[in-house]
Amino acid sequence: MTIATVARHARVSRQTVSNVLNSPHIVRQETRQRVQDAINVLRYRANQAARQMRTGRSRLIAARIEPTRDGINGSVLDRFLHGLTETADAAGYRVLLYTATDHDREIATYDDLLGTYELDAFVLVGTTHGDPRTAWLTDRNVPFVTFGRPWDALDAHPWVDVDGAAGTARATRHLLDAGHRRIAFLGWPVGSGVGDDRRAGWQDTLRAADVDPTGLHRETEDGIAEGERLMRDLLDAVAPTAVVCASDSLALGALQAIRGIDPPVSVIGFDDTPVAAAVGLTSVSQPLGEAAARCVDLLTGVLDDDHQTPAPVLLQPALALRHTA
Repeated sequence: MTIATVARHARVSRQTVSNVLNSPHIVRQETRQRVQDAINVLRYRANQAARQMRTGRSRLIAARIEPTRDGINGSVLDRFLHGLTETADAAGYRVLLYTATDHDREIATYDDLLGTYELDAFVLVGTTHGDPRTAWLTDRNVPFVTFGRPWDALDAHPWVDVDGAAGTARATRHLLDAGHRRIAFLGWPVGSGVGDDRRAGWQDTLRAADVDPTGLHRETEDGIAEGERLMRDLLDAVAPTAVVCASDSLALGALQAIRGIDPPVSVIGFDDTPVAAAVGLTSVSQPLGEAAARCVDLLTGVLDDDHQTPAPVLLQPALALRHTA
């Protein structure tokens, strides 16, 4: 079984079949589907060793598994990696997973992986200000895309992100529409790109509604216990009627702090984790499957080396409404 056999069955050229196998994003969806149907019917399997010799690619990309924290927000990355693996497989790639506890160890892992495997590229998750990982890869001309913005320079490299400010703004508007005015915010310490973005959505939305956010927010490291502690502090200080949280972990802590309070305080989390769904917590939902697919799309563009930096992708979140808000 050869590419020529697939081409005859799909009524396309051999080059089109090759494009579907190696650069599917440049082929029209209708044609790509016809070729894929032919591949499935004929049970064609590409010779990966021959393909690697011909193209100089291993069809292997690497992504990091983050350390387990409270078992809640780790599910966000799990869903992203699942989508990444599925989408990469459809594009003819395999995903190699690795672990690292911090940026320095992750960079050391890059060096080790690049010396051991013929990796095509990396997908990085969780960007920060002055991210040393992207600088290391850029200096060595190693292809990569990030799920997360380059917070210091938005045109620094290809990226996909979810608009966190839009998510917290939507949550805050929902609470304002429900009649709340003392809407607090539980977030992460200043300097976290993601945390700052999510806080800005809440803050700007309150100001646009002529509500002063001063004194209504608290910051901490992520976690259920931390969320409970700060929520108790807010209850004593400003008695909010509602709270928007930067994560579901913080929101679950807030729920524990308000247990038994009458009238009840409305709580909205962020990430729409399975735990949020199980306890009926309203939460901002990220389109993680789409984010993973767009990362693969950008990566194929980078690997095709068209000498243009693919345009960044900023996706919009939704609000999963439940009884807590």
